[in-house]
Amino acid sequence: MNLPNQITTARLFLSIGFLILLGVFSWKHQAQQIWIMDTAFVVFVIAGLSDILDGHLARKHNQITAFGRILDPFVDKVLVLGAFVMFLGSNFNTVEGHSASGIEAWMVIIIIARELLVSGLRGFSESQGKSYAANWWGKIKMLLQSISIGWILTSLGRLSKYEWVIYWRGIVIYLMVFFTVVSVIAYIMASKDALSEQTRV
Repeated sequence: MNLPNQITTARLFLSIGFLILLGVFSWKHQAQQIWIMDTAFVVFVIAGLSDILDGHLARKHNQITAFGRILDPFVDKVLVLGAFVMFLGSNFNTVEGHSASGIEAWMVIIIIARELLVSGLRGFSESQGKSYAANWWGKIKMLLQSISIGWILTSLGRLSKYEWVIYWRGIVIYLMVFFTVVSVIAYIMASKDALSEQTRV
């Protein structure tokens, strides 16, 4: 259990705490619970920065382990996918029945389906001896997902009274969904050699 793996483990507990905060928040009592969204935003930022830190330390000190390779992406998915799923909760519904978070069910389906497909492609390609490192499309997708979550948190908190925050939140969310789809295509293209070889066998 080296330092990078300790940081990753700590991020797992931060992620759980973050999701609990999203679970106890209620849009109907938003005025009294702004502190929950403020706290959730801070926890999310710390978790995101720790992800950058543990990766940097693991590469710098050559401390990349099998445990870290498994746990790190798992924690990332718990944090990011968990956030989008929680945003669909009834506690984020407005009086009119719409989602105050701006997230729709079809968006979350695309996000989750993308992660399942890419995980399958990565496992298959690596089983065929093909390298499957993250590409720039995947990194842009991850960046936009993180920005979207952060923006949603602020739009549900102290900045909810500003119309421009809500307007740009929608644009950021749709950009995130678009690049999520594009990243799938990029990963499929990266896997085509391994897939075609298996077909010939």
